[in-house]
Amino acid sequence: MSVFIIDLTVKEVTELVASLGEPAYRAKQLLAWVYQRLAVSWEEMTDLPLTFRQKLAEKVSLHTLTPLHEVKAKDGTVKVLFNLLDGKTVETALMKFYSTDKKERFTVCVSTQVGCAVGCPFCATGWQGFERNLTAGEIIDQVLYFARRLQEQRKGHAVERIDNIVFMGMGEPFSNYNALWQAIEILNAPECFGLSARSMTISTAGLVPGIKKLGGEKLQVGLAISLHAADDKLRDKLVPVNKKYPIGELIEACREYFARSGRRVSFEYALFDGVNDSLQQAQKLADIIQDLNCHVNLISANNVANQKMQPSPRSRVLAFQQELKNRGINCTLRQSRGQDIDAGCGQLRSRFLT
Repeated sequence: MSVFIIDLTVKEVTELVASLGEPAYRAKQLLAWVYQRLAVSWEEMTDLPLTFRQKLAEKVSLHTLTPLHEVKAKDGTVKVLFNLLDGKTVETALMKFYSTDKKERFTVCVSTQVGCAVGCPFCATGWQGFERNLTAGEIIDQVLYFARRLQEQRKGHAVERIDNIVFMGMGEPFSNYNALWQAIEILNAPECFGLSARSMTISTAGLVPGIKKLGGEKLQVGLAISLHAADDKLRDKLVPVNKKYPIGELIEACREYFARSGRRVSFEYALFDGVNDSLQQAQKLADIIQDLNCHVNLISANNVANQKMQPSPRSRVLAFQQELKNRGINCTLRQSRGQDIDAGCGQLRSRFLT
């Protein structure tokens, strides 16, 4: 199998260029074509010598993903199901938001695994089971695909670009830490994609070793914890990894993370009707995070096939939010995106699995 340029670190690209007998500055040109000018073929790289491009074409491939199916929601969310080279599939979403000055901002929700081993009952990816980790290049290519789309849509106009990346798609990111971190470093590197580390967020179901490791990293990447319950008995059912890393251990890891990194933790809490949306749960949640520097994102859950896991009515969502606020907890109510296209994690891929 051919080597993919996006699977290589900056150092490895430099070594590749040297091995092909080219001067070192060609590496910078090559990286700019791949990550900034978003080339899809070697022929596009017209300021590289033809002989160099021919050598590259013999030894290296550019991209790893092929779009298989696309859906678009009324709110502007676009989700694409991609074919990987081994025939497996993975999905990625592009979400459009508006800042306070009405400027469009674009976030890519990226997958890190094919399937997921965590097995949350409300997550379509969890029902599919785990198949394999994605490579760094497969993670990066999801971002480049949508960056290229935005570039193509804005020909002749102001160029829009990706503003944020959230590793909240299929899979548990910390179960694929090395490939994830390589992708983050490349997406952050100024000679590559050049996106600020603060514009990237990793979402985890609560893998404590990954949280601790992230706390020691130099890049200021955000951390979001998919909490969804405030006591171990309920969270064991909703997020089964809690049996290995219970809430007390998880919260302690978050304290350690903040102490080492100085970065605030976000907690994601999807509200399900009659499951985890009681005022008692809100009170317990406030108690366990009371003295932690954090923010809670309350989420109106996506409709899923599991009839026992349906979205909470808005009145109960608002009551839950008010209870947290009354107890001094910073919280925001975040609307789910792409409800009309089943944009929740793994839902599009589920349609194509046989």
